[in-house]
Amino acid sequence: MDQVIENYEFLLSITSQMRVAATHGMWDELVELEKQCGQHIEIMKTQDAGISPDESTRLRKLELIRKILADDAEIRNHTEPWMAQLHRIMHSSGQERLLQQTYSSEY
Repeated sequence: MDQVIENYEFLLSITSQMRVAATHGMWDELVELEKQCGQHIEIMKTQDAGISPDESTRLRKLELIRKILADDAEIRNHTEPWMAQLHRIMHSSGQERLLQQTYSSEY
């Protein structure tokens, strides 16, 4: 049971670092941490399979999951506007390129 809690505590430490990276616009670091997070989740899936936690472990696990989800929500609050801005820039750039191609081929 201790391993289950340790896994969730480690996952929380990763998501906390991701939250800080997103808050400060450290996108490269965020991507690296996201990879670590995914890898750790895959490990957890195999290690936690078939384990029936006792009540105190279940409550601690629930508390950690709530904190992880709160970090995730804050990460999304920072990344979604950035992704929307990036999409607008890319779309605008594509439109600009199309206009240049259209008008440069006419002359």
